[in-house]
Amino acid sequence: MIPLKDNVPTRQFPLITVLIIAVNVVVYFGFQHGGLNLPSDQEARTVKYSEIPYEITHPGKKCGLVTASSRPVAPEGSVVCEKRAGTLDRIGTSPNDNQPAWYLTILFAMFMHGSLLHIAGNMLFLWIFGNNIEDSMGKPRFVAFYLLGGLAATAAQTLVNANSTTPNLGASGAIAAVLGAYALLYPRARVVTLIFIIIFFTVVELPALFVLGGWFVLQLLDASTVSVANGGGVAYFAHIGGFLFGLAAIRLFANRVRYDYVQPRLPVY
Repeated sequence: MIPLKDNVPTRQFPLITVLIIAVNVVVYFGFQHGGLNLPSDQEARTVKYSEIPYEITHPGKKCGLVTASSRPVAPEGSVVCEKRAGTLDRIGTSPNDNQPAWYLTILFAMFMHGSLLHIAGNMLFLWIFGNNIEDSMGKPRFVAFYLLGGLAATAAQTLVNANSTTPNLGASGAIAAVLGAYALLYPRARVVTLIFIIIFFTVVELPALFVLGGWFVLQLLDASTVSVANGGGVAYFAHIGGFLFGLAAIRLFANRVRYDYVQPRLPVY
């Protein structure tokens, strides 16, 4: 299911939502050079600034990307973490080579993405549902809510897979908090949704609780199939943690919720 728009109007222009989308786009194309295939160090830079659970649970340790010019300590393209002093010197990435602190990588990773499809999907969800959550609490509160949602998502993923060396990046954890908040505040809102069934697709209008609740159930099902030891390509536990944070915290932030968003539906003759 791909949501296209909802029917909940906003009182003000969603400035913070637009700015967050703009920052994500600038970071992906301007800093990561995503989709452009320009610099040779593109992947190394992405790994360097991504959040890696091992670095959080082992303060002072650093991780680096094995490149073609590295000594053969691991396959090229894999991530190696320092187990003892000097280990990363062997792959050309010193622990003191301007590596950002682990707490900064948590923030950086919230605005980075792994592919065009990744950022496009995240920004679509943020645009559709973020504007109403921003409207429900105002701009300063929304900034705090969004960042705290991202932190909660990172904490959930790290707790489940504390020794993982897989870089985590993307806005989906913070956006999951927005989805959880929306599901609680506007469960009866109508969401125009594109549904794919094998090779066929259709556009239908569904209750927000069905769309977002279905999304959350899919995250739970997918998370149950992922090996905690080996990790996976999607941080499902970050999605789950962010969504639960949104459900739990939204009432503390939302101080001007719309309760008149459900329009009477006239009978069709």
